[in-house]
Amino acid sequence: MKALEGVKILDFTHVQSGPTCTQLLAWFGADVLKVERPGVGDATRKQLVDVPGADSLYFTMLNHNKRSIELNSKNEVGKEVLTRLIEECDVMVENFAPGALDRMGFSWERIQEINPKMILASIKGFGPGKYQDCKVYENVAQCAGGSASTTGFLDGPPLVTGAQIGDSGTGLHLALGIVTALFHREKSGRGQKVTAAMQDGVLNLTRVKLRDQQRLEKGPLEEYSQFGEGIPFGEATPRAGNDSGGGQPGRILKCKGWEDDPNAYTYFITQAAVWEKVCDVIGEPEWKTKDGYAKPKDRLDKLNEIFARIEEWTMTKTKFEVMDICNPLDIPVGPILSMKEIAEDEGLYATGTLVKVPHPERGEYISVGCPIKLSDSSVEVERSPLLGEHTTEILQQVLGYDGENLARVVESGAVGDVKVAAE
Repeated sequence: MKALEGVKILDFTHVQSGPTCTQLLAWFGADVLKVERPGVGDATRKQLVDVPGADSLYFTMLNHNKRSIELNSKNEVGKEVLTRLIEECDVMVENFAPGALDRMGFSWERIQEINPKMILASIKGFGPGKYQDCKVYENVAQCAGGSASTTGFLDGPPLVTGAQIGDSGTGLHLALGIVTALFHREKSGRGQKVTAAMQDGVLNLTRVKLRDQQRLEKGPLEEYSQFGEGIPFGEATPRAGNDSGGGQPGRILKCKGWEDDPNAYTYFITQAAVWEKVCDVIGEPEWKTKDGYAKPKDRLDKLNEIFARIEEWTMTKTKFEVMDICNPLDIPVGPILSMKEIAEDEGLYATGTLVKVPHPERGEYISVGCPIKLSDSSVEVERSPLLGEHTTEILQQVLGYDGENLARVVESGAVGDVKVAAE
């Protein structure tokens, strides 16, 4: 039995943040009914298309294990169908612009009237306040949530990260909120609203920088490289390059082959507990007892020299050789893995972290599988649905429409072209 088996999710989400959330719920066994505009569907179906005539990877990698129904919610019969879906489902998830549900005639108050046990889960760009009506995308969320101002090098501009902490990160937060609300409903018998703002989600993931902002008020941040270099701190948490955020000095260093391979690098941490082992590995045993090097605090103004010497050593090894040498000694290191290397890592397929998914239009593709593993609820990644693929199936199986009612709904234009659901 799947962990969320029996839970029905009415998925009114699109693009990335909402679909990330509902896909996770689908992986855990929820029946996710993705509602899409007839003939159009989720905008990402046709964004960044690499196989003509097929749904894009952007869509397929965010909508596994779901069923798709085409529904015109502005049509009167479409509103009737939507009302029935709200009656039958446990959770409604949406990431529309603020006020969109109200304009459709389905305010929170109306949803409660239809189904008092319904949980309404929403993703917005900002929480209540002066920015609540602003449209937000991934990079906007990273900037407004404090990530960009603290990412990059001290002498360079703010940078966004390639990790989708605004969209996917907020989707993960919302999934936790939904499961929590479902658990609460078991005790209270009532549904509730769950909201996750993208700015809030990014800030939660950037909390160590808020930590440093408060520490900065008490004095300089000694673990930052600029302290050892004698560079004054300003009023706000600065960009720290590749410094380790946990207080142990760390840098990204070149490895053998860096001249031709942009990812021939390793992350190397000079953790205090293994300092003597680091000294032995790089051929500087005298540093273990030498004045100015033996104690962590004394090394702060020499980090550039120390990491330059470590890099002399790492440049004689591949990033994987560095791992092979340092890991048995408990020296924290990690290779900079390219997406190509990750896609070819058989170990990730063995754990289900990466999966190969067959698709009737685009053929087989690689996708990220469920990142959370449960011992008694395994995840089988199923392909994303074609647009409206399950319209008939949902109308008949979920809403119980007979042939006459099905014909009426189709003739009204409330749904797209009715298809036979795929086996």
